[in-house]
Amino acid sequence: MFESRQLGNNVRLRLLRVSDAAGLAAAYDRNRQHLAPWEPVRSEEFFTTAWQANDIAGRLASHEAGDFHPFVLVDNDLLVGKFNLAGIMRGPFQSAGLGYWVDSAYVGRGLASAAVRELVDLARGTLGLHRIEASTLLGNAGSQRVLLKAGFQQIGMAPRYLKIAGEWQDHNLYQVILHDSDESSIPS
Repeated sequence: MFESRQLGNNVRLRLLRVSDAAGLAAAYDRNRQHLAPWEPVRSEEFFTTAWQANDIAGRLASHEAGDFHPFVLVDNDLLVGKFNLAGIMRGPFQSAGLGYWVDSAYVGRGLASAAVRELVDLARGTLGLHRIEASTLLGNAGSQRVLLKAGFQQIGMAPRYLKIAGEWQDHNLYQVILHDSDESSIPS
């Protein structure tokens, strides 16, 4: 199973841990302005270690159930990004949604592209998924490049898809088909 992957210099992608609560709270606080245009409006409580610890506990419970795979980017001990394979559906769908962000000081280094490629490989191999979906705001060219480099294709545009920065906003929709398998071998 995926535990940690080196992505460059001292930066690695690894599974989220309970002990990451303070680091994740600090990373979100440090990146408030950077993430604000791309994320839902956050309460002040969201930026606390206690809130993050509670959220991590829920995410790790979902991970144990096989529904969610949470990862963080770390540079030595500094948390500098977060990546998720979420909403994992089994049966005939075999799909997950991808979400991610990278610390403003680490943007443009190819780390998001490398991490997304690692998660595509994990989904294809270990998880045996057929498809990953992702969405971006229409103007998020950086995230769109990350997805395209990882083999995603744009499949449409969803009007007023998510409430981001306090407004229902249009999103481009992307997917990557990981493999075409014999339907009789799809796990339930």
